[in-house]
Amino acid sequence: MNRVCEMTGAEFPLFAFSHCRDVVAAVSKAGGFGVLGATRFSPDQLEEELAWIDAHVDGAPYGVDVLVPEVVDPRVRELADNKSRAAMIDPSYQGFVNSVLGEYGIAPEADLPILRERMGITPENGLALMEVAFRHPIRLIANALGIAPPAMIEEGKQRGVPVSALVGAKEHAIRQAEAGVDIIVAQGTEAGGHCGEVSTLVLIPEVVRELARAGHDIPVLAAGGIMTGGQMAGMMAAGAQGAWTGSIWLATPEAETSDAFREKMVAARSRDTVRSRSRTGKPARQLGTPWHAAWDAPEGPGTLPMPLMGMVSEPAFARIEREAAAGNAGARELVSYFVGQGVGLVEQVRSSRQVVQDFREEFIDAVSGLMAAMDTQ
Repeated sequence: MNRVCEMTGAEFPLFAFSHCRDVVAAVSKAGGFGVLGATRFSPDQLEEELAWIDAHVDGAPYGVDVLVPEVVDPRVRELADNKSRAAMIDPSYQGFVNSVLGEYGIAPEADLPILRERMGITPENGLALMEVAFRHPIRLIANALGIAPPAMIEEGKQRGVPVSALVGAKEHAIRQAEAGVDIIVAQGTEAGGHCGEVSTLVLIPEVVRELARAGHDIPVLAAGGIMTGGQMAGMMAAGAQGAWTGSIWLATPEAETSDAFREKMVAARSRDTVRSRSRTGKPARQLGTPWHAAWDAPEGPGTLPMPLMGMVSEPAFARIEREAAAGNAGARELVSYFVGQGVGLVEQVRSSRQVVQDFREEFIDAVSGLMAAMDTQ
């Protein structure tokens, strides 16, 4: 039991970020702390997901992660709905998508599908999801892509719900602390999804030390490439109070990932991930494929700002997954998802409950090993 456990009710400070409600419930019931990534849902869908978790988590604590971008590209700042956003996207982008997918046997689609309203990573969508989250018995709410908004911090304090924020640099951690967040998630560049450029091994002690120097008594969770209990123990030895994990849960049968992607995870090396703007418009680590090579090449059209890039990429990846599931071997080469460099440590598909248990045992073994080493001195 440490301060993060006391604040959130977690039995073991292993935080599991997942877009799948089944993973969240399984992890929390196993003694960890599941965190539902809300960005892929509309507010109505999130209401359904959280109601399901409430009914299946057996009273165990869980949290929600939303994205409220602090910085919005001026090219899209005044666009208020997905129809107007789609109108901003030049038709040549859909043509480029068709050319990339066509090389792998995927039939073209003439028009870019328009995402339903209230979908996409925008400040207003993030705040709407936040409102839904606070209607449920969550024990944590997290924000990424900038300073946690004042509305989130104020509501969290009123409801007694800790607010956490993801950071990729020590100066970002200080800004979050000054804004009033309760827990810092320091995420290294090894992480899947949106990430910075500093490695986890360097970032954790740097953030812990800088917060202490500035007089902020705020617990830190370590994130980025953590796939084992031994790594978790190492990060806690460096000053963290637990681990925030994501990629490890993608290789569980409960996850939202496809069989094709889980197979690719097991086969992948750590060097097979790329940090690219070609899915969301902001740098995010993913399993590299010819899709990323095409968009990041000098002769490519260049990526669009968030959320326009996601409006181009997500329908394309849905086409890729459908074709791969139907047996298109070419489409399988394009199957990708957000995943960190820790993918090289994935050797098999395991249940979420088993992953929690393995983390516990590996953590205990690592701590015991360190204690034994101390005793021999």
